Amino acid sequence: MGCWSLELNNCAECSNLFQNPCMRAILYLIIFGMLVSYIPAKKKKVVVWQPSHQTNTGKDFSEAAVSNAIAEAAMGAAPHYKEYKVWSLGRKDVHNADSGSNTVVAHTSAIVDGKLSGYAWELKQSNKHKSDVFIALHNNGGTRRHAVWGYIHYGDEHEKENRELAAQLIAAIASATTLENRGVLLDSTTGRNDYRCATTGKLAFYSLDEHINVSPIRVLLEIGDNAASHDFLQDPANQKKIGEAIKQALGKWLEEKNR
Repeated sequence: MGCWSLELNNCAECSNLFQNPCMRAILYLIIFGMLVSYIPAKKKKVVVWQPSHQTNTGKDFSEAAVSNAIAEAAMGAAPHYKEYKVWSLGRKDVHNADSGSNTVVAHTSAIVDGKLSGYAWELKQSNKHKSDVFIALHNNGGTRRHAVWGYIHYGDEHEKENRELAAQLIAAIASATTLENRGVLLDSTTGRNDYRCATTGKLAFYSLDEHINVSPIRVLLEIGDNAASHDFLQDPANQKKIGEAIKQALGKWLEEKNR
C-alpha cells in the first residue's frame, strides 16, 4: 500500500518527509489550522440602545434629541458590537410616540385605538434582537442637580450584575464630565405613577421590567437634569463625550465579566 501503509515507520518516503524541517513545519501548520477551524467563533455581543422619545420635557429642551445624540455617539465609539437603536419618535402607528412616561400604564402597556405605545413598540423591537445588554438613556427633571443616576429593576434575577454595570457607566460619565455621580437606585424607589411589576407588585420602569424586556442585562441612565444641566446637555461636544464614556465603560465591564 506504499506510503498509506499502517507500517509508516518502515516507509522510507514518510520518514524522509518528516525529517525535512520545512515539510514538517507545513504539516504542523495544516494540523493547527484544522484544529482551529473546529473552535467555535465567539458570539458577538448584542447591545440595544433605547434613547428617550420624549419631546415635551423642559423649556426649549428635547429629551429625545439629547438622548438620541448620546446614543449615536455611543454606537459610533469603540469597542463595536452588534448594536441596534430602538426609537419610536415620529411613528404614526403607535400612541405616545414622542411623549409619555416610562412609569405610566396609559403611556406604556395600554392599547389605545388598537395601537401599541411607543415604549411597547420599542421593547418589541428590542426583544426581536435578543440583546445581551439593554441601555435606556434619559434626562432627569425637577431635581435641581447637575448629576447622573443609574436605575435597575427591583427583584431582578440579574440585579447584582445590573447594579455593577450601572455603577460603572455612571462613574465613567461623571469622570468624563462635570456631572455629579448620584449612584444606582432601584426603579421601585422612585414612587412615580402607576406602572407596576407583575411579580413584585412594586412600582417599576416599564422598559426594565423582566416581563417586558427579555434582555438579561438592563439598565436605565438618567443623565443630567433638563433645567440644572440645560445648556450642558445640548452641547454636541458633551453629548459625544458622554456617549463615548458609556461605551468604553461597557466594553471594560463586558471584558471583565468575559461575557
